[in-house]
Amino acid sequence: MNQRLESDLLRTLVAISEAKNFTKASKIVGRTQSAVSVQMKKLEEIVGGRLFERGPRGVTLTLSGEQLVKDAKRIISLLDQAVASFHSDPLDGFIRIGVPEEYGGTILPRVLSTFSKAHPNVEVTVHSASSTELKRAFDTGELDLVVTHEDASMIGGELLINDPVVWVTSDTHMQHECNPMPIAICERGCWWREWAVDTLNYQEINYRVAYESNSISGLQAAASSGMAVAILSQSQVPSDCRELTAAEGYPPLQGSNITLRQQRKSKCNIVAGMAQAIREAFQTSLPFSQH
Repeated sequence: MNQRLESDLLRTLVAISEAKNFTKASKIVGRTQSAVSVQMKKLEEIVGGRLFERGPRGVTLTLSGEQLVKDAKRIISLLDQAVASFHSDPLDGFIRIGVPEEYGGTILPRVLSTFSKAHPNVEVTVHSASSTELKRAFDTGELDLVVTHEDASMIGGELLINDPVVWVTSDTHMQHECNPMPIAICERGCWWREWAVDTLNYQEINYRVAYESNSISGLQAAASSGMAVAILSQSQVPSDCRELTAAEGYPPLQGSNITLRQQRKSKCNIVAGMAQAIREAFQTSLPFSQH
């Protein structure tokens, strides 16, 4: 007989993936450690495979476990959304959200318009910064909900879309033909910078750093002005620029996911409503997105 996949099992799985420890996860879901172990044994029986590897530093997910976590986050989000939809009365209160600055003029207006029409009495505070800063603020509890760029090889929050990172050059200035090639990249400590430098070195492309900034608008300006070749997410390529291709010697950079994170302790309808407004804005505004 086939066993049904219960949402409680998926919530516990997600908690373990984030805590990397059964004991810590048990506190998050409000169960004993032994109960959590029983749940995960049942889940492995249902899916027919191992979900965890145990080591000296805690538990890590198998490939099957990683995929199930991604699916679990989407399922849990939809369930929370369904519950929130029954509360149709306008809400009162406040919410603090973080959105990368590059989406401040495109995605954010759609989000705020949708949310404010449904809940005009909710006070919304928006923090716009780099993904690194937003994650730091989220981890310290300063934000209730954040949208961030994540390395596609990492398991982060709920996947909204995939926004590829590409090489960008001016249509008229052709800076990619210079030797050494001037590049505009993020400041030190950003994983986009590591991708770019590693790829250029591997391809044996002679380059020099002409511009550094953690501001997407700054990188866009460097590309548009012909100052340098920049790396940007595909949705942010300026209209007077184009992507450089693998045929030209610039292979695709690693994938970049746009993810949504919500504070686990914050299950209120305000957060659920804002999360849904963000999902809809990203899924309808970036037509190339894929799950």
